Amino acid sequence: MDATTTATTDPGSMLHNNVDVTAKTKNDSYNVFRDSLLRYLGYANEVGESFRYQFPKLVRPSYVVAFGYCGMDALSTGYRVWNQQQQSPTTTPSKPNKQQQAIVAETFDTLVWQSLASVMIPGAIINILVKASRRAVSRSPITLPVILSKWLPTSVGLGSIPLIIHPIDNAVDYVMDNSIRMVLFDQEEKEKEI
Repeated sequence: MDATTTATTDPGSMLHNNVDVTAKTKNDSYNVFRDSLLRYLGYANEVGESFRYQFPKLVRPSYVVAFGYCGMDALSTGYRVWNQQQQSPTTTPSKPNKQQQAIVAETFDTLVWQSLASVMIPGAIINILVKASRRAVSRSPITLPVILSKWLPTSVGLGSIPLIIHPIDNAVDYVMDNSIRMVLFDQEEKEKEI
C-alpha cells in the first residue's frame, strides 16, 4: 500500500472528500469496510469519547466496536490479497513463502493504520478536547445554563471529528510510509525490480 492508495480508500477521506465510492477502476475492488456504511463503525470510539461524561459506560463498548472494525478490515484486506494471489496466473508453487509474506504485510499494515488513524489517535484527541472544554466551562466566570454546561463539551467533541480526520490520516500515512512500510514493503519492491 502506498500513501495514495490509503488516502483515497480510508473511511475518513471517503467521508470528507466526497469521493464517489461507486466510481471504481478495474484494479479496485469493493471493500465492504471502506465502501459502505460499515466505515462509520471506525468512528464509534470518537462518538463514545464525546459522550464520556453523559454515558460513561458506553465508552468501552465504543472502543470494542471500533477495534472490531479495524480487525475485520485488516482480515478483509488479507483475504483480498490471498484471493488475488489465487486468481493470478503468475502464482508458482516455488513462491508460497513470499505470497504469505505479502498477505501478512498487507494485513498488518491495514491493522496498524486503522488502529492508529481510526481509533487510538482520534480517541485521545477527542478525550483531551472534551476534558479541556469541560474544565473551561466549569471555570468560566460567566454562569452558563446547566444544559449548556453539560452538553457543550460533548458538542465540541462531536464537532471536532470532521476537523481532525484528515490531519491524523495524513500524519499516520507519513509516519508509516517513513517507518513500518519501508520494512514491510521494501523487500517486495526489490523483488519486483529483479
